[in-house]
Amino acid sequence: MILVTGATGSVGSALLRELRLAGAAPVRGLTRDAGRASFPEGVEAVAGDLARADSLQAALEGARSLFLLSGMGAEAEVLASARRAGVEHVVLVSSITVQTHPHLAAAGANRAVERLLKDSGMAWTILRPTQFASNALWWARSIRGQGVVRAPYADIGLPAIHPADIAAVARAALTEPGHRGQTYALTGPECVTVRRQVSAIAAAAGREVAFTEISRDEAHRQMASFMGDETADAVLDLMGGDVNDELLKVRDTVARLTGAPARSFRQWAAENGAAFR
Repeated sequence: MILVTGATGSVGSALLRELRLAGAAPVRGLTRDAGRASFPEGVEAVAGDLARADSLQAALEGARSLFLLSGMGAEAEVLASARRAGVEHVVLVSSITVQTHPHLAAAGANRAVERLLKDSGMAWTILRPTQFASNALWWARSIRGQGVVRAPYADIGLPAIHPADIAAVARAALTEPGHRGQTYALTGPECVTVRRQVSAIAAAAGREVAFTEISRDEAHRQMASFMGDETADAVLDLMGGDVNDELLKVRDTVARLTGAPARSFRQWAAENGAAFR
């Protein structure tokens, strides 16, 4: 039994599809509301909340593999519950910032979860993806309402990754030999600037989208209003304010582990154009 947490999110839902297409069975998806879950045929929906490890007993029963997203709940208690339930292998989605920006608070939190997993007594595989292509959904409201994107660092390109590629690597790690005890940094196939992202979204949505570059200070004021000063500063560093060679590096991990080329940002935009109309 494979238990997929975060099963309604962009990575978890793609992983459920990957596992079913690969013929992996049985597969169980964790969601807060199992009655409303719309999972692929053959996937068992089970209720539970990662913030409450005591709610996971039914979900963990019989599970031998676990897919877990860092930062979703009480990881220490979740991992302890998983081990008691007999889980043998955990695939954890962490962050590439653990190696590119270890001084950031969020990177430290992810590193702590990685250490908890390594010390848990269960086999582990750690995935460290870079910026998600789906972060562009932050712009959906302003594109739909005003036909504009306002963002800093217009011409700094990052190797954004399609969430489905994280899922594809997770599927390989969960179902194929050779991945236990491995840590994989994951990126998309190329660096894509904000300008190019906006252009790809405009093409996918079939509409004009204006782009205005704004200063870091202006971006910080907007972002801090809903995520706080420290988080806004960290996000802006990762968007372009404090890039380094390790963050900008394009890696072949997705293609090497899955046998298929990493998906481009343009492909992600084409698949999600409706969100911007």
